[in-house]
Amino acid sequence: MKVSKALSGISRRDLFRLSGQFGLSSVLLGAGALTGTVSMTSLARAAESSYEKRFAKEPKHTLKLGASGFNARNLLIERAGVLEFARDLEERTEGEIRVEFIGDNQICGQLNCVEKTQLGVVDMYSASTQNSAGGAPYLNVLDYAYMFPSRAAQYHFLYSPESMALLREPLEKRHGLKFLFSHCELRGIQLGQSFADKPTVTKLEELFGTKNRVTGTQLGRIAMQLLNLNPVPVAWEETLDGLKQGLIDGAETWASAVAYANMAPVVSQSVDLKFFCGTEHTSMSVKVFDAMEPHLQDAIMESAYLAQVHVQAANEAALVKTVGFSDPQLPGTIFAENNVRPAFLADDQIRMAEEMCSPEFNPEPWAQWRERLDNWSGGLDTYQGIYDVARQIPVDTLPENVEPRRWWRSA
Repeated sequence: MKVSKALSGISRRDLFRLSGQFGLSSVLLGAGALTGTVSMTSLARAAESSYEKRFAKEPKHTLKLGASGFNARNLLIERAGVLEFARDLEERTEGEIRVEFIGDNQICGQLNCVEKTQLGVVDMYSASTQNSAGGAPYLNVLDYAYMFPSRAAQYHFLYSPESMALLREPLEKRHGLKFLFSHCELRGIQLGQSFADKPTVTKLEELFGTKNRVTGTQLGRIAMQLLNLNPVPVAWEETLDGLKQGLIDGAETWASAVAYANMAPVVSQSVDLKFFCGTEHTSMSVKVFDAMEPHLQDAIMESAYLAQVHVQAANEAALVKTVGFSDPQLPGTIFAENNVRPAFLADDQIRMAEEMCSPEFNPEPWAQWRERLDNWSGGLDTYQGIYDVARQIPVDTLPENVEPRRWWRSA
């Protein structure tokens, strides 16, 4: 039984009923610890156990975590680590910190979770850095085209001490956000039904002139324009219908996002263009973090580290065994059951795309944003700095083999 189907027998009504009894966070944290097929009885037991453990004593701090569209079901598809972080933090602090997990867009969505954290409506949030870039423009620093050659390079950068100066510290100073951990994928073009009867894409030029939905990242838009991919801002809730009706040809996002957001039924091909980051990250308010006692600050960082290690292994497994983003494709996966064909382009095609749109080969379109980001970082060369860190490991390093490091401590 695939983990993505584990909660398929539980209705939304039953989930809401349990949430009314034990609280949504206890239900989700309990569900996240279950494996295999989950019954209403086993879920109720897990929720009750989670509730009793979490409410054994009064917390010193209750932190609201807004998690855009995530719930217990889709966190078993895209392994973003949010529930693991919350569970570990509560246990690690022996209840001094309690995390109120609020998912399913109930308190914030992909585009505004960042702003609600900055305003103090929630204390921490989980959403893509690209959608969050509207409220925290420094997050664009991750989105230079072809800065990361692989998912392994992304993980290596997030674990590196260099990520403090290049990503985390400017984000704290400029936007009041503490970057905790992230899932790592690279974005491609998810083609809709207009490509269902066409051969699997093998050449970059087959994508030229297509009209594609773009997220909130300003730098991602530059890359798409240079690749002749016609970026069109389309609301997330309208993207599914647009792909189904052929109003847009595709959407730029990553494979597990297609699976967890129920896009697979309207996507025909998942083209692995790998042209910039797909990073579903979790951040918290710097103001809230700084107000914590030192031992609780340490606990937050250790739980973030554990979540990062978990995500690194779990999402790599889920891409193959749950999503079906592999060649050959495993039967029973979400992509296989919905006839989504992964299209892995040859190295020469990726190189062609890189030469068309990356700052290394085509610097002028990036110059204005690059100067802006460099100024915000305190004068660092952000593109070159991250580019160099991303290439400290061999290009063929498997993502699951990247060495974890405590980035805030490493010398």
